[in-house]
Amino acid sequence: MTFADSAVQLAGQTAVLLGWRPDDFWDATPAELAAILAAMTPAGDAADATTLTELMELFPDG
Repeated sequence: MTFADSAVQLAGQTAVLLGWRPDDFWDATPAELAAILAAMTPAGDAADATTLTELMELFPDG
């Protein structure tokens, strides 16, 4: 996926999730967008290192 394709997809997602218009998306910095999206994620959703290790053992890549 090219940068342009990714930007269009992300602009559409911010329109749906945040109600942003195209100018709102293009005026925001990546850090601002990341902070807003992080604030929308419940604190308990992040996996810790132990959980990640357990999942890697259950579902190995090889």
